[in-house]
Amino acid sequence: MAPSENTLDLAARLPRGELVPLYPDAGHGGIFQYHDEFVSKALGFLDS
Repeated sequence: MAPSENTLDLAARLPRGELVPLYPDAGHGGIFQYHDEFVSKALGFLDS
């Protein structure tokens, strides 16, 4: 995880990086609160 203001820089530096909008009202627990959406997106990224 990275601070929100660093996401544009981080996405630009990662060769296959994708900038995904933040999950609403999630805070630091977005990957837990939105588990199904996150896992689906992460697995799709890793499979590509």
